[in-house]
Amino acid sequence: MRSTRFFFTTLKEAPADADIISQKLMLRAGLIKRAASGVYTWMPMGLKVLRKVEAIVREEMNRAGAVELLMPAVQPAELWQESGRWEKYGPELLRFKDRHQRDFVIGPTHEEVITDVVRRDVKSYRQLPLHLYQIQSKFRDEIRPRFGVMRGREFLMKDGYSFHAGFEDLQREYQVMYATYSRIFTRLGLEFRAVAADTGSIGGTGSHEFHVIAETGEDDIAYCPDSDYAANVELAEALAPATPRPAPAAHQEKIATPDKTACVEVAEFLHISLSTLVKAIAVVSEPEAGQKGFALLLLRGDHELNEIKAGKIAGLAPFRFATPAEVEAFLGCIPGYIGPVGVDGAKVRVIADRSVAAMGNFVCGANDAGFHLTGVNFGRDCPEPEVADLRNVVAGDPSPDGQGALALCRGIEVGHIFQLRTRYASALNCSYLDEAGKSQIMEMGCYGIGVSRIVAAAIEQGHDDKGIVFPAAIAPFQLAIVPMGYYKSETVKAAADKLYAELAAEGFDVLLDDRDERPGSMFADMELIGIPHRVVVGERGLQQGQLEYKGRQDAEATMMAAEEIVAFLKGKLCTG
Repeated sequence: MRSTRFFFTTLKEAPADADIISQKLMLRAGLIKRAASGVYTWMPMGLKVLRKVEAIVREEMNRAGAVELLMPAVQPAELWQESGRWEKYGPELLRFKDRHQRDFVIGPTHEEVITDVVRRDVKSYRQLPLHLYQIQSKFRDEIRPRFGVMRGREFLMKDGYSFHAGFEDLQREYQVMYATYSRIFTRLGLEFRAVAADTGSIGGTGSHEFHVIAETGEDDIAYCPDSDYAANVELAEALAPATPRPAPAAHQEKIATPDKTACVEVAEFLHISLSTLVKAIAVVSEPEAGQKGFALLLLRGDHELNEIKAGKIAGLAPFRFATPAEVEAFLGCIPGYIGPVGVDGAKVRVIADRSVAAMGNFVCGANDAGFHLTGVNFGRDCPEPEVADLRNVVAGDPSPDGQGALALCRGIEVGHIFQLRTRYASALNCSYLDEAGKSQIMEMGCYGIGVSRIVAAAIEQGHDDKGIVFPAAIAPFQLAIVPMGYYKSETVKAAADKLYAELAAEGFDVLLDDRDERPGSMFADMELIGIPHRVVVGERGLQQGQLEYKGRQDAEATMMAAEEIVAFLKGKLCTG
């Protein structure tokens, strides 16, 4: 492709409202242009990258035996009402009425539609297993779209759905998809981790997220450097301390702590470590209208509550944080000074994190404004609490697999696989006849990849002060030829055209930058866009029979004999 026949523009500065590096660089490099909040036009340069990602995803899905189809973006409300998600999904589901006043949605996902497709035509166990997928635009009406295509409202996604006659076969396909996704992200040239994850709003049992490792990632990942263990921090188990609880060694004492409500303030005031302080988080559960349960969640002062874990405790979900008025009604105290001592067990449920259950002689709120208690011990000063895993893991915690200590890193979720089981199949009566002629509900799996999000994630992982550093597999062009004085020197023009024709004939994706621009401007654009290889054709070099080669991340350019450049580039381009 010649630059003069291609349509792209670059910017020296990113728009002021661009938040993160991938958004800034995609706008500056002309990969995308904003159409509306959270909605972007993919420009030709960006579309080339997107299509390369899409091609790798499609090749590997087909290789794994999945079959492609294309479902409608507009979905009838009846299917969502049948599955129960019409009421549950929330305002992210964009709903509208057609001219006949019938309800529809713009699809954020396609579990309902694909289940409806399969239940219509699959009747026998002989037709199973079946794995169908599509690559299609989705729309989720995010309340605050941000980070460009990373968290936009419209995005391109690969979503696949498998149907099975039994759970064992679903588990087999799940492992196939785990391996397939690993191949996809390896081929894309990305550093990634597959981590055990919570199933979230999709539901089902068992899931893994695939994260591109990047310091700017939104998700914290816990992993063990000494084993294969990796999990989203939301799911990573915090093991109970191996050491037993110490025996009471001090009397309980009530200490004045005026205006000290935060754990850090109390610890500084009392000259103690945060790890010896217990904080109480008041929560309320309302399982049914008119019912209200009140609970104290106890955590060590230096630990953070994991709301996902807490939300799975029997009788607590769903929960919310208590209001100051509710705290005062149940405990007779204002927030900031609450604790487990002296509470009415008939009215207040006390649940301690595993680390707290192993503590003795700790400090906690006195349930009296302006006071804390020291030397507190379970069993002596207050009843033994319920015990649960309530906290986020921290670096240095023992790995749940027993193979070492955990480390933390940040990642960007770009893929997620679920064992949906029968949630949607049951709701939509997606059944088959087994060998005995008996009707059975199908087992389902769900497998998603954020195709457009991968582009942004690759940039978050690969960039420098000059611009984007794309992996070779998804760069918009493999090579840029930059002639110096293309319209001023017939020698330069002839050499550049000849090199371009030879490489194009070999099937390589080459950009000949034949714009009438200053060399510095062309160099800057090619580096900004992230093209992995560059050849400069200059009159002075040609006089010496040489051309200049530079890899995107090379510190210095290399002069090479003109007659050897094609063979050299073939080797480079074929190996990435």
